[in-house]
Amino acid sequence: MRIAELLARGRTFSFEFFPPKTDEAQAQLANTITELAPLKPSFFSVTYGAGGSTRTRTRDVVVELARSGVVPPMAHLTCVGHTRDDINLLLGEYKAAGVENILALGGDLPSDPSLAGPSDFHHALDLVEHLREHFDMSIGVAAHPEVHPRSPSRESDRYHLAEKLRRADFAMTQFFFEVQHYERLRDELAALGVHKPIVPGIMPVTNKGQIVKMAQMSGAAIPQWLSDRLAPLEDAADVRRVGVEVATTLGADLLAAGAPGLHFYTLNRSTATREIYANLGLGG
Repeated sequence: MRIAELLARGRTFSFEFFPPKTDEAQAQLANTITELAPLKPSFFSVTYGAGGSTRTRTRDVVVELARSGVVPPMAHLTCVGHTRDDINLLLGEYKAAGVENILALGGDLPSDPSLAGPSDFHHALDLVEHLREHFDMSIGVAAHPEVHPRSPSRESDRYHLAEKLRRADFAMTQFFFEVQHYERLRDELAALGVHKPIVPGIMPVTNKGQIVKMAQMSGAAIPQWLSDRLAPLEDAADVRRVGVEVATTLGADLLAAGAPGLHFYTLNRSTATREIYANLGLGG
């Protein structure tokens, strides 16, 4: 099932994973998928490492999900380190497996830029246009409610996002913690004449150090009120409890604001996501 079609039918609720690097991590992911599948998500999303570093592992997870036929997968795909032949080969494999959804991203260079292969695409828009011309798939793009960290200005960020969305079917956002960031993003795109679905991403806080690092990388701000709530907490269970409460409130606010769905960054664990789902009365 194509995500564009799912969004046209109503709200979507989806979960994101990253490809495992070890047998232990593979077992953990399999367990997480087993625990989340009963919630009847609209689709699963599988990330792609910097410079295409997880190309094979991402493909393997996506193809396995597609062939299981339980939940449609969306494969992340980046520009960095890919030629047109690379993309065409990978998309041919996806087509053969029945994969119909791609999230087209600019992508990041690996920590050692010399490890990145040649690239025929410079921006996500280039990749979107190539996919649109050569492959019959549902195409999503990424959005940063608080502006992409590499954008020179808010105006530039919104202009380029609007150009991507004019050609794509939908956008998925990076995580954030306050509903007004989503509302402003939606309104700014509407002012540019773009009204495609924008699915907000939710990242429940389960580790204080980890969320600070991830926020810095993505350009998301951790609000002072959230920092104040987390600061005195030492026990991991208490951190997760507050993280679930905050994410539940944000999810409810987003749905009340008319968001076309919710996308959960699971970090390959199911507990927090299942708790938020139950709190919101979803999946039942």
